[in-house]
Amino acid sequence: MPQTTQTIHLDIAVIGGGIAGLWLLNRLKNEGYNCSLFESKALGSDQSVASQGMIHGGIKYTLSGTLTGASEAIADMPIYWQNCLAGKGNVDLSQADVLSDHFYMWSSASAAAKLTTFFASKATRGRVDKVSATDRPAIFQNPEFKGRLYKLVDMVLDVPSVVSTLANNAQGNTFLLPTDQQNWQRSENGEVSLTFTSNNQHVEIKAKQFIFTAGKGNGELLNQLGAEKPAMQLRPLQQVIVKHDYPHPFYGHCLGTDKTPRLTISSHRTEDGKWAWYLGGSLSEKGASQSTEEVIQCAKDELGKLMPWVDLSKAEWMSLPIDRAEPKQKNLMRPDNAFVDSLNQCSNALVAWPTKLTLAPNLADATLSLLNKKEISPSASSSTALIAEHLIQAPIAKSPWDLFPKQTDTPSIA
Repeated sequence: MPQTTQTIHLDIAVIGGGIAGLWLLNRLKNEGYNCSLFESKALGSDQSVASQGMIHGGIKYTLSGTLTGASEAIADMPIYWQNCLAGKGNVDLSQADVLSDHFYMWSSASAAAKLTTFFASKATRGRVDKVSATDRPAIFQNPEFKGRLYKLVDMVLDVPSVVSTLANNAQGNTFLLPTDQQNWQRSENGEVSLTFTSNNQHVEIKAKQFIFTAGKGNGELLNQLGAEKPAMQLRPLQQVIVKHDYPHPFYGHCLGTDKTPRLTISSHRTEDGKWAWYLGGSLSEKGASQSTEEVIQCAKDELGKLMPWVDLSKAEWMSLPIDRAEPKQKNLMRPDNAFVDSLNQCSNALVAWPTKLTLAPNLADATLSLLNKKEISPSASSSTALIAEHLIQAPIAKSPWDLFPKQTDTPSIA
């Protein structure tokens, strides 16, 4: 049994190492806070590395032809990210990779009129460019394509490289602490603390503020602390990954009859040098209630209808169930903005959800503003070395398109 207790004091303890938590850690370190991050599995695991990496300005939320709360909330985010990628923002992303400096929105022939009307609306002026037949990307050079094509002046990031860059910026401050080794306590006055056992010793982490950025994991953390508010909702998806030999990468949304894109495609290099298309949009939302076989068949049918000239007969197929975690909304609506707030009955804990990859910087801004209101300022000390005596650095999560099972006829990680 452990014989002694070591208490380690932090200004801020960030719990959860996705892009939201890592971005916040970068900002906190830059502001001089004595801070560390604790991750239960791997940095970027689950929701972050499952992102398609599209940093957009809200165009896909204006499919009704009018501006929405969601579209306006993120209209300026591409510029924010571009500054960081150029090393000129408040977080240095200059070592992260950009997969594409734009992506497309296209329609099938049957929806061409709707797309033309949509991009003629005031909501989209100055934010998109029509693509002439001679300037189409290779995948739409085929004469069978009869739809409309527009170029969105937003970008696509390689999310694993963003995770790695943020982790490297905070090197030595991202610790692995599995969930089953975490012991959360709340005192009578509402003060939260974290304890774990190491080398026959109790280690207690005390912080002026704990900030939970664990995505879906926030739900269990709040349960352990007996905090009923803020509440969380889950938005289940089942994405599809297609590994193939088609030589042209592509990034885009297909306009359908719904308010969300019918299909979203992003392209990613796999470890063996092939390309993988990562499929989202309405396909993945409807796929949440389908079996692996059903959602893969729907993906095959959709690509067959939308791009019949692309030969995917030798492709490998895999599904990826994901739960997107968000603050609970009335009627389970999709939230417009990043969210951070205090836990009820907890005097030194905040819970945060970015709600979208694009809004991770907004979440950090809102959190720092809240810390200022709470008058939590940086101290001159650092506790990194003390924590490093007990915990190792958290690894980087593996990309989902590199998780295809070996020697199987029906690949799936569902």
